[in-house]
Amino acid sequence: MSLRRPKEIPKIPKTRKKKAHAALTAIPLKKPDKLEYICKAYYKYDEKLQKQFCVFEIETVVEFTSFAYEISVDLIREKNIFYFIITGLKAKMDAVPNIQPARQELFFEDLIGDYTINVLKQDGAINSADYHFNIFKKEILLKKEYKPKKKNNRLFCKFEVANDEFTFSE
Repeated sequence: MSLRRPKEIPKIPKTRKKKAHAALTAIPLKKPDKLEYICKAYYKYDEKLQKQFCVFEIETVVEFTSFAYEISVDLIREKNIFYFIITGLKAKMDAVPNIQPARQELFFEDLIGDYTINVLKQDGAINSADYHFNIFKKEILLKKEYKPKKKNNRLFCKFEVANDEFTFSE
């Protein structure tokens, strides 16, 4: 087929996008524990929407100096179980670079009761935590932080409740 006068349009292969479910079935290699991410939970009131949200913020331990980055996260929700699959980093369009970690905020409405949060990496490593949410008492409790035993898991994510970032409507 000549390129000057093509009779049919050439097919360009599509880039391969990793599927979120592939990380759930992947078995990671054995590696030593290294803290890379922090998953914070807190309540945040949005003034524009006038709604109360429960926010999960995933941020890196490492701070970046040249660019501001955002963590790409895929979400799978099954009733009271959340899977946050970290797919990578992408650069934000900021005019002024400053020293900060890469982060991503995930907003949810109406979280009341017990929930299991799972943070996964693309290689299949998983860290989990059990939270209890009570919007009426304005509290979030971190009940348990653990590594599921069915895989070669390593510690890469720390879970916490960020009480200093709580905002509520007045």
